[in-house]
Amino acid sequence: MKTLTPKLNDVQHKWYLVDATDMVLGRLATRVAHILKGKHKAQYAPHMDVGDHVIIINAEKIRLTGKKAQQKFYHRHTGYPGGLRSTAFLDLINKDAAFVVEHAIRGMLPHNKLGRKMFKKLNIYVGSEHPHGAQQPEKLEI
Repeated sequence: MKTLTPKLNDVQHKWYLVDATDMVLGRLATRVAHILKGKHKAQYAPHMDVGDHVIIINAEKIRLTGKKAQQKFYHRHTGYPGGLRSTAFLDLINKDAAFVVEHAIRGMLPHNKLGRKMFKKLNIYVGSEHPHGAQQPEKLEI
């Protein structure tokens, strides 16, 4: 048997539209990361970017299960002693809902140059409007 590696010219990048209204954050993130990586395609290769573009609308309407909405915190560190800063999920979803979805999906992609290239094919918008109508995205049901 031969291992077939896709050529860059043979890879077709499609566009998908996902409406995040009342979707669970983790389930949405895993499915979108799967599409960005290209694992849904027969020509998947782990060393190449064969994934598709994804547009997520209504990011502010994402939800968490159980009590996670009240208990979840996002942490960052300033680099100085005692510089741990924490932000609650409810505060962050009101301030920057796109960051919450970005953070979940970025953590599921490879942490290298290839992962950064895949992440650039993700577009997240608060609200139902997006400027990618010319790409004719297919609606994706998750």
